Amino acid sequence: MSEPGILRGTVQPYAWGSLEALPKIMGVPPTGDPQAELWLGAHPRAPSLLRRDGVDRPLDQVIAADPVGELGADAARSFGDELPFLLKILAVAQPLSLQAHPTRRQAQTGFDAEQEQGIPIDADHRLYRDRNHKPELICALEPVTAFCGFRPPSRAAEVLHSLRIPELAPAAGLLREGETGRALRWLLERSPPTRAEIAQGVVAACAQPGPFPDERQWGVRIGEQHPGDIGVAIALMLNLVKLDPGQALFLGAGNLHVYLHGAAVEIMANSDNVLRGGLTVKHVDAPALLEVVDCRSEDVLVQVPNRPIFTFQTPVPDFCLTRIEVTDTVRCRTAGPEIALCASGEVSAAGHEVKGGGAVWLPAGTGEYEIAGSGLVFRAQTNQRR
Repeated sequence: MSEPGILRGTVQPYAWGSLEALPKIMGVPPTGDPQAELWLGAHPRAPSLLRRDGVDRPLDQVIAADPVGELGADAARSFGDELPFLLKILAVAQPLSLQAHPTRRQAQTGFDAEQEQGIPIDADHRLYRDRNHKPELICALEPVTAFCGFRPPSRAAEVLHSLRIPELAPAAGLLREGETGRALRWLLERSPPTRAEIAQGVVAACAQPGPFPDERQWGVRIGEQHPGDIGVAIALMLNLVKLDPGQALFLGAGNLHVYLHGAAVEIMANSDNVLRGGLTVKHVDAPALLEVVDCRSEDVLVQVPNRPIFTFQTPVPDFCLTRIEVTDTVRCRTAGPEIALCASGEVSAAGHEVKGGGAVWLPAGTGEYEIAGSGLVFRAQTNQRR
């Protein structure tokens, strides 16, 4: 039978990452370079290393060698012999790119089309690196701020109108008519000089006192990082959300968002498909973004844990996330493949000692096990039986 083992993640040094947050969580010295994400999972781009019997092996290879033993028969049958989720710790010091993720059908169509065109998987301009969707849930470790999902169009029109920029009048007018999608398209399809002129005007207006002071503050910060990028105007059309530690937010396919600042645990479907519309040095493809973005305005549902052991709601079978404030011993049982992540403190999970940033892989057949000690632990699991 497959046994639990220590899982060592991979740090991604993206430019927007914090110099200190991840090292602080992991109890290691800063490197002097940004450290943006700690990946824990079996994504082929950066699989974690699983230690068993003193030997380290990439988790994706371990699962491929015995998918039923590691994932369990149900998960192996449902998810094609692959771990269906990817767990991360995010450390955001600067705003990320303006982005959205595809549905599974969109990802399959886009991936197959790029394969037929012969675009290498690792090409900078490649849009679809796998055939999977990428819903995600983020739970704050420290206060987290983000723009996500479109405001009601009338409210978005108020924000843009308050900047008093004549060049934005057509977009604000479309929003007042309830045409969020058309307003987004209008902004993205302006000529490069016009987009730069609008962006510069937005940043200059945001630097002045006026309504929506929080949005203006972030408009200035985004503009300083990405001068001349029309994404600064689009971001202001989105809901500004602030999460306190422990609070969580689920983002489904098509949700346009920008994480702005903070540290969090994030779980998502096992995918790296990102469609970008700006605020990045990476490849931007506005037409591709417009194909997947969901322009409906919906209330932002922040989930707030009300007990020491709390499972956040997710409407997808790929994953769920349970937050546990460990003060003594917690008894658990696996219902499929699982990763137990220690975000702070020091605990043992299934007999394996881990501290901040440390994780344990628990194959489906583990059954009952204990988490003991003192710390904050997250259990990442599939959501098939919930």
